[in-house]
Amino acid sequence: MTFLLILLILLLVAAAFVLSNRDLRTRHLSRPLYQVFRRILPRMSDTEREALEAGTVWWEGELFRGRPSARALHAIPAPRLSGDEQAFLDNEVETVCALVNDWQVTRRDQDIPAEAWDYIKTHRFFGMIIPKEYGGLGFSALAHSAVVAKLSTRCSALSVTVMVPNSLGPAELLLHYGTDEQKNHYLPRLARGEDIPAFALTSPWAGSDAAAIPDHGVVCKGEWQGREVLGMRVTWDKRYITLGPVCTLLGLAFRLYDPDGLLGDAPDLGITCALVPSDHPGVEIGRRHFPLDAMFMNGPTRGRDVFMPLDFIIGGPDMAGQGWRMLMECLAAGRSISLPSSYTGMAKLTARAVGAYTVVRDQFRTRIHKFEGVAEALARIGGHTYLMDAARVMTAGAVDLGEKPAVVSAIVKYHVTERGRIVVNDGMDIIGGKGICLGPQNFLGRAYQQLPVGITVEGANILTRSLIIFGQGAIRCHPYVLDEMHAAQAADPEQGLQDFDRAFWGHVRHTTTNALRAVGHGFTNALLARPDTTVAPEMARYYRQMTRFSAAFATLADVSMLTLGGSLKRRESISARLGDILSQLYLISAVLKRYQDEGRQAADAPLAHWAIQDAFCRAQDACAGVLANFPNRPLAWVLRALLFPWGRPFTAPSDALSMAVADAISQPGGARDRLTRGAYVPRDPAEPVGAIEVAFSAVLDTQAIEARMREFEKAGRVPAADPRANVRDMAEAVHAAGGLTDDELQRLRARNALRDRVIAVDDFAPDFQGPSNTDTTGERS
Repeated sequence: MTFLLILLILLLVAAAFVLSNRDLRTRHLSRPLYQVFRRILPRMSDTEREALEAGTVWWEGELFRGRPSARALHAIPAPRLSGDEQAFLDNEVETVCALVNDWQVTRRDQDIPAEAWDYIKTHRFFGMIIPKEYGGLGFSALAHSAVVAKLSTRCSALSVTVMVPNSLGPAELLLHYGTDEQKNHYLPRLARGEDIPAFALTSPWAGSDAAAIPDHGVVCKGEWQGREVLGMRVTWDKRYITLGPVCTLLGLAFRLYDPDGLLGDAPDLGITCALVPSDHPGVEIGRRHFPLDAMFMNGPTRGRDVFMPLDFIIGGPDMAGQGWRMLMECLAAGRSISLPSSYTGMAKLTARAVGAYTVVRDQFRTRIHKFEGVAEALARIGGHTYLMDAARVMTAGAVDLGEKPAVVSAIVKYHVTERGRIVVNDGMDIIGGKGICLGPQNFLGRAYQQLPVGITVEGANILTRSLIIFGQGAIRCHPYVLDEMHAAQAADPEQGLQDFDRAFWGHVRHTTTNALRAVGHGFTNALLARPDTTVAPEMARYYRQMTRFSAAFATLADVSMLTLGGSLKRRESISARLGDILSQLYLISAVLKRYQDEGRQAADAPLAHWAIQDAFCRAQDACAGVLANFPNRPLAWVLRALLFPWGRPFTAPSDALSMAVADAISQPGGARDRLTRGAYVPRDPAEPVGAIEVAFSAVLDTQAIEARMREFEKAGRVPAADPRANVRDMAEAVHAAGGLTDDELQRLRARNALRDRVIAVDDFAPDFQGPSNTDTTGERS
């Protein structure tokens, strides 16, 4: 035994000596490892490399390192709207919302009205991201996000019409890559709405695999404006192009070839982006699509052998073949804003309107928000909405800091749209029959119809989760993996070996320390993970657990990459679950930061607790899913025993917490107002949401009268033979029996009239045929 112990000590000392001596380490360990790594690592294509390296690494990188700092999280500046931006939201955005009626847009006009189009153009809604020097508004990403969210609480056609020109499209690409001549010509026209932009990327044969588009151009000479110039003949067939049917300026992505070497030696230049006026000879703008009866303009475009000069390329001829990099970098910012903002808007509308509806509506002589089943759904609505808005604001703030967070954009696109789907579905369950009858009084049915649109576009959610979040994050956010890959593919093997030596052994130290930290936190339930003293005491537990889960995630990620290697890319379900862990940690970070930045509002604490506990439950489910399906079963058992020795630390939010969240969104107060801040809330009772708001106030104002009326009835003082003694007319019966004054009866009558307006649904003539019928008002019943 003594001999074996001495031998072990000698081996450890020898290993430590070799590892500490760089020359010995490089010669005897790193070089053979490097040779194997170079041999087995698949060669990346240019498009794969550009996609992986697109954008920047931000807070998600800290989560990947396994040791996120609360101080660093709180040091990220809290984004704030400027005075001009807030005024725009309070005035111009309010005005344009009032110009649009979603039901009439759908059933009569099939487009937003002309006066709304004119207002959008005149007040430069299309120029929010365009700097003031070009005639735009020069708004921050946060303001852009807030405008889209507010418009989305009113009408999807309105929000998408404004959203698309300000996200991935010609303006964004011009700002970053356009020539001075292109910027000076197009940006002022786009800002003023003189040009309506669309960007054509998606092909019928290459939807999510956008890099495989078959649309192509060939460099050649041709006639342009009466003279022979160097240009390209382009053929394309695109679909799902938002604003395509009404655009005047078409952004176009295609693969450019130069078989005659007119631009250089490369015959395949790569994906290229060009700006083409829609009236250019040969451009075909197709008829429109109707994405689940959504009324924003969307349709196909085609062209065959359309000649255009090289000056049409965004950035000019020097940017030929650079389109994929351009798209990947710009998509990181645009995808961070558009759909997360619009789905957050839908969630805010649902939270505010449905929360009030549960107070206005009663069943079994009880306000329905008192039922635990309804409260459970309200809790999901409130908790998810709080988290969605936190993620929206934090991510928009990152863009304003100059980040292009490619991985975070995928996280918020997937998880905010999925939570938005849950919120609206729960809202529909609560309002019941009110929700399933479409008509002018249905405030939620149109949002419910169109939920799958956002799930599908800007990267289908299934593929975003299973291929992008961890697939890109594991390489882009990991502190060493990308450096190892670059070293393995270095043109100079000796320099590559030196770079590999630094990255690989740094990776070994990173993995070892994270594993030890994860095991320690697992056995102590993270009690020794001390958060910064500046954190809210009521949230301290979550900071400790975030440190624990981050270390566990980093360990699982490294073990998965080490043992599965290249096959991890094909094991999409494991990759998706690893991505889920990273995503939930990011969302938890956003909630913690929101709670801290907003001054630790005590009334908001139930919302924050619910959102964080739900996200931790999802994260631990994802950890369990990885371990349950890990191919190396003995290793999975060891990891489970070391990382979660006492089982799962989180349970689903308690019933008491869910009731507190339900109360927060169904009662007036700061929590409800902060949760739904930025929603368009009309006060006109002729509007469905306005009717709910007014009825909500009336119900609250008459609660004391209602209580006395109930006591009068329970005391048996209402004659049993009075036919008015029913759920609808009880106030009349109690008044007749002397239990209410005339003034109290009038107040209850006014409240009941508002209640009846809220619970009413629309009906139409039997021959009603939708858009072709001029009767779009319906009747309430």
